[in-house]
Amino acid sequence: MSLKIGIVGLPNVGKSTLFKALTKNPVDISNYPFCTIEPNVGVVKVPDERLEKLAKMSDSAKVVPAVVEFVDIAGIVKGASEGEGLGNKFLANIREVDAIAEVVRVFENEKITHVHDKIDPIGDIETINTELILADLETVNKTKARVEKDVRGNKKGANKQLEAVEKIKKTLENGNLANETEGLEEIMKEENGKKIMRGMSLLTMKPFLFVYNVADVEQKLADELEKRKHVKLDIKIEEELIDMSEEDKKEMGLISHIDDLVVAAYDLLGLITFLTTGKDESRAWTIKRGSTAPEAGAAIHTDFQEKFIKADVIQWNKLLEIGSWGKARDLGEIKSAGKDYIVRNGDVIEFKI
Repeated sequence: MSLKIGIVGLPNVGKSTLFKALTKNPVDISNYPFCTIEPNVGVVKVPDERLEKLAKMSDSAKVVPAVVEFVDIAGIVKGASEGEGLGNKFLANIREVDAIAEVVRVFENEKITHVHDKIDPIGDIETINTELILADLETVNKTKARVEKDVRGNKKGANKQLEAVEKIKKTLENGNLANETEGLEEIMKEENGKKIMRGMSLLTMKPFLFVYNVADVEQKLADELEKRKHVKLDIKIEEELIDMSEEDKKEMGLISHIDDLVVAAYDLLGLITFLTTGKDESRAWTIKRGSTAPEAGAAIHTDFQEKFIKADVIQWNKLLEIGSWGKARDLGEIKSAGKDYIVRNGDVIEFKI
């Protein structure tokens, strides 16, 4: 399952430094055929102590973690929606990601200039969001004109599509993101609404995670910032930690929080992990929360969904407590799950087809 998080922000907020800190330990991507790696894309493993413990229990020859791709997208400036700076490149790249990690500068440093000559995190967020909203409004207006023509031609489902487009347009005109539209869940439940939304591929429909670049990760910020989905990082420290030994880190009392971002990004997309383990390998598989057993099996191979018979399941901690798959089976702790079983985070599964 290919997952891309786009790192965006104004110039000089720490985007590229964050990208460097994230990708300090490149993942061997040979196991991920979906990855087409470019210079500005880094594959980062999702931290998971469960996987390491299972691999040790099974004496696995290989350990394959779940991964997230982070894309370092060109810095945005005011007017990007009209092509200013690298605006067109920015907008094109961001359409290709699944979620947005918006880096916001909170730290003070006179030696590092701010594009607006002042530290104003709330204002910076508004600048970026405004550009995304303006770009989406252009898309929505073009779509609205086309759908209105379909309505006049009595095209089936066009009225419902126009209703959805007008709701989104109103939200954007009020300065809000498309994902904040009232009644959005109902729109996405209805087939015509879902179709028109997918067709527009709006930038502000993507989930947002804010990365506050602070001088102190324990710093309490303004309520307007705290209420957003976010992580706090001292990105400069994260960069310095890359080349430090564990002994030096311990001596200086420095702790990396970079994994907080990876985990938060994974969670932002509504994802969970199920696990497989054995002599050959222990592996983490990424699926959407709420997936059935056959849907989870498709993460391994389509045959696991199409030819699904059952899944043998046990939670990872119970398996570790018992010590082996065979012993867990003998004790009756391995449960047989059918097509309707909803996979839980941390399930260890063996599929039968």
